[in-house]
Amino acid sequence: MAETSHGPASFWTQADALLRKNLTFQKRNVRTNIRLISFPFILCLLLVLIQNLVNHELDKPENKCGCACIDTNGDGRCEEVCSLEHSSLDQGAWCPIPNPPQWPPLLQVPAPEYRAVASNVIPFSDLPNESCRRTGSCPVTLLFTGNNQSLGQTLAGSMFTSSASLNSSRSLDSLANIVGGSESMPQFTNFLDPAFYSGLPIYNLQRQCTPNSTFYADVQITSFGKEQEIKCVQGLQLWRNTSSEINDELYKGYRKGNSERKINEIVAAYDFLNSNENNFNVTIWYNSTYKNDSGNVPIGLLRVPRSVNLASNAYLQFLRGPGTKIQFDFVKEMPKHESRLRLDFSSLLGTLFFTWVIIQLFPVVLTALVYEKQQKLRIMMKMHGLGDGPYWMISYAYFLAVSIVYMLCFVVFGSAVGLKFFTLNDYGIQFVFYFIFINLQIALAFLAAAMFSNVKTASVIGYICVFATGLLGGFLFQFFVEDASFPRGWVIVMELYPGFALYRGLYEFAQYAFNGNYLGTDGMRWGDLSDSKNGLTEVFIIMIIEWFLVLFVAYYVDQIMSSGRRKSPLFFLKSLGKKKGSSLKSPSLQKQGSKVFVDMERPDVLQERERVEQLLLESDSSQSIICDNLKKVYPGRDGNPEKFAVRGLSLALPRGECFGMLGPNGAGKTSFINMMIGLTKPTSGTAFVEGMDIQTDMDEIYTSMGVCPQHDLLWETLTGREHLLFYGRLKSLKGSSLKRAVEDSLKSVNLFHGGVADKKAGKYSGGMKRRLSVAISLIGDPKVVYMDEPSTGLDPASRNNLWNVVKRAKQERAIILTTHSMEEAEVLCDRLGIFVDGSLQCIGNPKELKGRYGGSYVFTMTTSSNHEQEVESLVRKLSPNANKIYHLSGTQKFELPKHEVRIADVFQAVQIAKSKFTVFAWGLADTTLEDVFIKVARGAQAFNVFS
Repeated sequence: MAETSHGPASFWTQADALLRKNLTFQKRNVRTNIRLISFPFILCLLLVLIQNLVNHELDKPENKCGCACIDTNGDGRCEEVCSLEHSSLDQGAWCPIPNPPQWPPLLQVPAPEYRAVASNVIPFSDLPNESCRRTGSCPVTLLFTGNNQSLGQTLAGSMFTSSASLNSSRSLDSLANIVGGSESMPQFTNFLDPAFYSGLPIYNLQRQCTPNSTFYADVQITSFGKEQEIKCVQGLQLWRNTSSEINDELYKGYRKGNSERKINEIVAAYDFLNSNENNFNVTIWYNSTYKNDSGNVPIGLLRVPRSVNLASNAYLQFLRGPGTKIQFDFVKEMPKHESRLRLDFSSLLGTLFFTWVIIQLFPVVLTALVYEKQQKLRIMMKMHGLGDGPYWMISYAYFLAVSIVYMLCFVVFGSAVGLKFFTLNDYGIQFVFYFIFINLQIALAFLAAAMFSNVKTASVIGYICVFATGLLGGFLFQFFVEDASFPRGWVIVMELYPGFALYRGLYEFAQYAFNGNYLGTDGMRWGDLSDSKNGLTEVFIIMIIEWFLVLFVAYYVDQIMSSGRRKSPLFFLKSLGKKKGSSLKSPSLQKQGSKVFVDMERPDVLQERERVEQLLLESDSSQSIICDNLKKVYPGRDGNPEKFAVRGLSLALPRGECFGMLGPNGAGKTSFINMMIGLTKPTSGTAFVEGMDIQTDMDEIYTSMGVCPQHDLLWETLTGREHLLFYGRLKSLKGSSLKRAVEDSLKSVNLFHGGVADKKAGKYSGGMKRRLSVAISLIGDPKVVYMDEPSTGLDPASRNNLWNVVKRAKQERAIILTTHSMEEAEVLCDRLGIFVDGSLQCIGNPKELKGRYGGSYVFTMTTSSNHEQEVESLVRKLSPNANKIYHLSGTQKFELPKHEVRIADVFQAVQIAKSKFTVFAWGLADTTLEDVFIKVARGAQAFNVFS
């Protein structure tokens, strides 16, 4: 039927066959690939659209220095006009500042309603009463402690003056002579201090305020001038015995309860520790709970220098007298050029969105692997000679190539539409990062595939992982990364989860791209990896280690669970000590198992068992298959007893023989086939195929084996021709031999004409799929072929054609065939075995079985119902031991033992009967194979029930 192959296919031949099949499969899934790639394309376009909308808003005149929208020609429409005279306070952040203003240093002073007062949770009576909050007259509190109370109180008393001591100048510079503070929230920069334009007063902290202590100072803000109110507030300096008392007071007084806010804010607290005339040592508490919009920099730090200056001056005055101090005149920002507000939304949103884009490859690879597992296509390929090495190499390389193409399309398209996330960061770093992660992702998919057996379940779990990783990264992990107080070690532990490692890398790209776009500089470069704040280096290390570790574990797990037969976790130790080519004379494998059923076996079955034992001793190479006491027992579950699927089967098949296995459903035929083809492992016993043991040499057996499984194992998107080309290559067919073999196979099963050969297998009818499965099992001249009910679902013409194919194919090869068709068994099989309840009941060619178990004729006669008794009397005269097996409305059937009747006597008796009454029809038939099957099956089942 098919062109003969030239020995087992080499590693590279198998790899080439699988690669060609995968490329064809990929070509068949163009729509799926388009949908996959369209997701990042649409996402990039969405980001571009958002970016354009944002830029349109940012480009409005009010966001440019000195620009305004003014109706210059009276047409009712405003035009953009830019000049310094139109600049506003809101535009100050964008204007050039060659000479930044000088701002007096300030303290962070609590607002009147938040200043510390006496409370039932604070055990100190020297705090003011809560009634001062209603009048807004509460003083601001500073706490002090130290080892030397006398020195500490002296230093505290030197911090504030007793009265306002401004000179005659009303300029802002004169505020350096007082202890100033503000309740406004400071900013990152000191170009514009909100204390001087927020409308809130600036406080002058003194030991005691006097009447008329409020005054004003001139403040110049860009091109505007204003008078700033300077309001006196009492600075209450309180001593505490220990630093723990201060810490406890700050903690308890900050906030009480969840429903009501009772905030007792302290300006600052000082612990002078062991300070003396020769040593100045101070610890300062300050309120850093004010945060800017990004939430990661405590802006209270911007007003800490004034507090440090007060403590230093107090100690200097203690040493040198009250007239000595270090004048703290002002703080000043660095100069800057004119700038424009630019926000890169691809960097702001890209970390989350691009995590989804990249990690969505995980469920794609996972479902592809689980699909082959669910449809048993992996084991089907293995049973036709595909080794684990070529499968892993080509499958991994195939998914890697698909992932690289996907990522290249993603990066190229993102760069083409101008996303700063891609264009500002070094492409070399991006390539290395994406390459390492997609390798890790593929390795994870191979490992995860071992845990799933259903495509839908794997797909759902995979996509849950996709979206959960992005959301957890954006709303949990990112906060830990940005929180400087969170231990870096725990961040690294979280990055051990590959999804968070991906998120961290994208986060770093986004941060560098955002800052580069905002400042007009480059994004990430290779030199930036040495930055201690850059987490990409640790991500690289984690991903590389995990890549190789996960890949190794995935391959190890696959080896344990491959072929549907679980191996020992220490299988590699056995393989090291195994010698190639197990011998039929292996003493450890001879006569395995007990002979419990030997005495109960029929003579023909017992003779077959003895023949097998003799062949094992002689190492007869003419036998293609030798089964030696093969058993399969399934353990009991849910209180049920264990199930004996195969009970000590011994069988030998020479080349050129087709052996048929008959038996009712559940008899154990498929369990026997599954053991022979490597799907399940025998409980005990073994079998030899072409001299190789199925227990240890299954990989070598696969190279010379063909299988037509009970259920069609086909790729729905590949055509019949493509299936045969793939399996033909696995059998080492090439070039013109391969094409000729494929065409001959298609013609032999009637799938060549009418374009059927190039039609997708998913659109085949059930009968067409069966014919294709038979063609696959026979291509490449396998030495042993297993066919599990090959003609199921075929019409009579196709069935007859298939029988001719099998007849031609059984030359020089052994075929084991299971069937429920007695006609098929009689036509195709040289020998038959009837299998009931896991054991072989009889064995022999069809004629022998009919002669052995069918020793009777079946006599049928149809008359009118009033002559039925006369017919029965006629039969009893012919055969006293006749057995009536059928009776319906004048038609009767009788079994007549052959040793009691002669055919001539039957004809003569019928002639006599016809002369006495009307005979509508009669017949005499020999026993059929179906009769034998029913008789043997019923007898065996009755025996098992009885026993």
